[in-house]
Amino acid sequence: MGPKNSYIVYIEDHSGNGTFVNTELIGKGKRLPLSNNSEIALSLCRNKVFVFFDLTVDDQSVYPKELRDEYIMSKTLGSGACGEVKMAFERRTCKKVAIKIISKRKFALGSLREAADTAPSVETEIEILKKLNHPCIIQIKDVFDADDYYIVLELMEGGELFDRVVGNKRLKEATCKLYFYQMLLAVQYLHENGIIHRDLKPENVLLSSQEEDCLIKITDFGQSKILGETSLMRTLCGTPTYLAPEVLVSNGTAGYSRAVDCWSLGVILFICLSGYPPFSEHKTQVSLKDQITSGKYNFIPEVWTDISEKALDLVKKLLVVDPKARFTTEEALRHPWLQDEYMKKKFQDLLAQEKNLMALSPIPAQPSSRKRPLEQEVEGAESTKRLAMCDALV
Repeated sequence: MGPKNSYIVYIEDHSGNGTFVNTELIGKGKRLPLSNNSEIALSLCRNKVFVFFDLTVDDQSVYPKELRDEYIMSKTLGSGACGEVKMAFERRTCKKVAIKIISKRKFALGSLREAADTAPSVETEIEILKKLNHPCIIQIKDVFDADDYYIVLELMEGGELFDRVVGNKRLKEATCKLYFYQMLLAVQYLHENGIIHRDLKPENVLLSSQEEDCLIKITDFGQSKILGETSLMRTLCGTPTYLAPEVLVSNGTAGYSRAVDCWSLGVILFICLSGYPPFSEHKTQVSLKDQITSGKYNFIPEVWTDISEKALDLVKKLLVVDPKARFTTEEALRHPWLQDEYMKKKFQDLLAQEKNLMALSPIPAQPSSRKRPLEQEVEGAESTKRLAMCDALV
């Protein structure tokens, strides 16, 4: 019951195995009220099968019509300096996707030169990203150019590598190896296609599932071109934990090579293996910049006692101050630590599982950039608002 024209929707549990709402067990014979974006799971709290949408409270009209025609926008997954990422559902299949919204208004608040270059630089970058095709790189599914940019991406259910490391304090060496092998394959592919990521960090490595053994995918590898190099360097210099020495020495004014990505990969591997960053101003008077430019990382022997010499050797080969002497992705992939056939077979099995899932789904059309029509489209009469439950099976 409620005020006129309002609703309260409940779910009642009649199962013997348990029904969960937002990971909370309802209990047999009991019921819970559903709110917008409630996630319903069966048997186990991680077995999510439905997402409840209350269209009486969820105003989709704030999004462009061409986007609404194909996707139902859902909850916010994250936000950053240039916009936010929201979960959405494809209307045709009800499959979950992630939609990155890049604010044109925030770009316009920058320099006049940046504002003037925003549209062509974003569009050029999107065209480049659409051509990338690698199992360890996030795929662009669609693009909408309206008041803001809406980039539709595949959704990674496992979240960020950063959260996985923080939640576990550190990762098992075998898990690190599986993840790092995939990172190297992805970055090698980017370099072969003339792209330097420039912002590799655990937050930009996404996991396909909550399982320990899973695929990883690199994301946000085009951010430098979207932001403009000067803006990116200003942003990164605020938290330079993953920046290569040559970038810090030049203060972002000089050109740099793909070796900067290999340094960042070394920092990521160090953190995954040990659970702490190699460079930090905690309990030291030496600045972060001086630590990085001198290559003096914080080595705590007791933490590394159960980590293999081969793993540590690869870290050392990547965290070399001289970019010409630093390992490349090709050299890293040939390193003895990664000559593990069991790990490589596990990766191939995970790839096969993903391909099988994709084969069961409708094949999406080639992604294209859609621009809002010059004249406002006349929409039909507003349909009656209703309550809806969207099947969220992946």
